Amino acid sequence: MARRRASRASKSKSRKPGRSTHRAAAQRPLAGAQPAGAPGIPRIPLLDVLRGGALIGMTVFHFAYDLMFFGLREPGYTTQFHWWALAKAVAITFLFATGASLYLAHAGGFNWKRWARRLAWIALAALAITVVTWFATPQAFIFFGILHLIAFAGIAGLAFVRAPWWLATATAMAILVLNETVQTQLLDAPIWHWTGLSAVTPVSGDYFPVFPWLAAVLFGIGAAKWAHEAGALRVLAIPRLEGRAGRLVRFLGRNSLVYYLLHQPVMMGLLWAWLQLAGR
Repeated sequence: MARRRASRASKSKSRKPGRSTHRAAAQRPLAGAQPAGAPGIPRIPLLDVLRGGALIGMTVFHFAYDLMFFGLREPGYTTQFHWWALAKAVAITFLFATGASLYLAHAGGFNWKRWARRLAWIALAALAITVVTWFATPQAFIFFGILHLIAFAGIAGLAFVRAPWWLATATAMAILVLNETVQTQLLDAPIWHWTGLSAVTPVSGDYFPVFPWLAAVLFGIGAAKWAHEAGALRVLAIPRLEGRAGRLVRFLGRNSLVYYLLHQPVMMGLLWAWLQLAGR
């Protein structure tokens, strides 16, 4: 009897720990768990700062443009070099961060549901901008602005998420070279203006064709993949920028689409109201 009891006790002990450990492992969240589709990859606050900083720069540029639009600055005011340089720096920074985020979101496996939801929101926002500008400024409506490019890059960029980092970088450099060497009248029809390779430059309030601007996104993908393979992501994730200003910039970076869509109507509305009150 004593042997049987001892045998049962030993069997039950040998079974229960295995089951309970299995259940505990299934129920216990992993420390520092990442969003679905990016296991083991830390969130990089610096990317939020890059996006947020780009949005602030964009706001400054658009404020200067609005001053010109309402006649408070001379025509062509924003074509001065410092404004031109600011606009280019903002666009490159934002698109680079877009490419890096695309890689980090899917490096651990494609999350098709998350990807499709994000792409749908961006595409709808781009379409809304096209429709609104078609009625507001038909002579310079936005048919392929930065949101259209980001939607395009969200599809084209997937081909480079699993590729070697150097392939994304080499393709980006090839895009820059082709942009400087290939301008053809064969692509002058409006249907091809999104490529950026036509011999004419279309008039548009916001124009970011695939050539050369897709290069910035691919550089972001290549840089993020290189950092991942080199083990540098953990280091890049260390700066948290927890101060008040840092948190604000990161908040803007995490909500970039909403801010992008709202900032210009709000600024123009406030400027118009101020001019009405000032009797100008």
